[in-house]
Formats: sequence, structure tokens, C-alpha cells
Amino acid sequence: MEVNKGYFAGKTAVVTGAASGIGLALIEELLASGAEKVVVADFNQANLEKHVNRLKGQYPGKVKGILCNVTLEENVRAMIAGAVEFFGGKIDLLINNAGAGFFGFFVAPSDPGGLEKLGFKEQTNADWEKAFALNFYGALYGCRAAIPLMRKQGGGQIVNIISGIAFYHMPYQSMYAATKAALNAMTLSLRAEFWDDRIKISSATPGTTATAIWEGKTMPEGIQTPQQSARRILAGAANNRRVIYGDDADESGSKNCFDVDCQEIPDQYLLNIARQRRNGKMAV
Repeated sequence: MEVNKGYFAGKTAVVTGAASGIGLALIEELLASGAEKVVVADFNQANLEKHVNRLKGQYPGKVKGILCNVTLEENVRAMIAGAVEFFGGKIDLLINNAGAGFFGFFVAPSDPGGLEKLGFKEQTNADWEKAFALNFYGALYGCRAAIPLMRKQGGGQIVNIISGIAFYHMPYQSMYAATKAALNAMTLSLRAEFWDDRIKISSATPGTTATAIWEGKTMPEGIQTPQQSARRILAGAANNRRVIYGDDADESGSKNCFDVDCQEIPDQYLLNIARQRRNGKMAV
């Protein structure tokens, strides 16, 4: 999908979780589209330094790296403040991309069967708290820090990266589904709340993409690249889409997930996924 480069030309942008995967691809696409300046925010210092140094060579004066743990609100506030300083006082776009996929048991199964091959473990309350800190509160902190600045400057844009699992709730990923469904709900509530402040707020699914989210597991056939995902996300952002779908499967699934006349479709699909995973296949 083609990115509307004119839309991003001359704009400033912050992307979290941007030292690898889709976040890095978003940064690269924004720079290729003529963004004025970008901030690469990530908690992995080695990756951050590696890619920021590379991008600075390609785009002198346009790239700043900021080490940031988005689970800590003070880190996020400091990162946004550092970005605004680098940008000269204005932040046009924030993409809250930092997050992780979580696989595991809600409670321990009576017979793990083929699930043992997938390395799943029972998820504790501490695991749930860490998941929400990263996948939900990280974006909440970003929105809370950026929105007052955007309102004061007369507008801006925020894209929160959710997942198709926010509406198609995969078995053995209840924790991941819950965090992304909560983020989607918050995002779309804020969209209406700040519309009249000229702040565009959208959710975006990345689609099934080859990233570290798979944690060494066998990736599904036909999986897309981070660049393909990034281009589709940015194309949707340029059109101010309410929910941006990162691939055709996410867009198709969104049409029947809660339709009162189509309840058997997600039931049958997700039951099949559960059975394949119990047999040790990382199906999607």
C-alpha cells in the first residue's frame, strides 16, 4: 500500500518501541516520506544506538534517540518533553507502538498435550500487571503527556497500535487480548473527546507481521514484513481512519466478530485455533 508522502512531509513524529520491528519500519517510512524530524524511543539501548546512528547518517539532523521505558510515566513524560525540545516546540504525530505479545495459560491445563512444545506457562497476577503496564498504560501515559501539548498548539495526531486480537480474541492469549481490547476502547473514546480540539486519534492493528512478538515460535505462512505493516498504518493515518487495519485478514475479521447474525463464524474459527494450538501448532 502506498503512503501519502505529502501528508507526512515537514511533520515531526515520535514512535515508541521504535528500535526494531514495526516501530523501526514506521520511523523509516516517515523519514522516507519527508518528515522534518523524528524521535526513536525504545528501552533497548543497544538496538536504539545501532539504528539511530545508522539513520542519522542517512538523515542528518532529523533523528534523535531517547531511551524510554514506557511502563514508567515519568520516563514517558521526559521522553515527550525531550522530543518537543528537539522538534523546536511542536509535536505533530505520536505513535504509541511499544508493546509485546503474550501467550500462556489462564489457569494450568489438565492436559497440556502439544502446548508444551509452544512453551506456554500459567500467567500469574504479576504477569497480568506487567502486561497492562506495557501494552495499555504505556500508551495511556503517552496520550496523557502529548494531548495537552497538541491542544495548546492547535492540533496533532495520535495512533495507538492495538492488534486484531482486540476483537478476535485468540485462545491461550487472554492476557494479550485483554490489554489490546482495553487500549482500543480507550483510544476510540478519546477520539471523540478530542475531535473538536483538532487532535486526530486512531487505533491501528499491525496485521500478522514478522516481528519479535513471535518469541522464537514458528511464524504463520504468508506473514507480512514490518515495512508492509508500517505502510498500511501510515496510509490509514493520513486518511484519519477510526480503526486502521494492518492487513486484509484483520479488516475481514472485524466485519463479523460481534455481528449478532454471525456468531458461529468467530466461534468456529477460534475453536479451531484452540484445538490446533493444543496439538502444538502455532495457528492464527
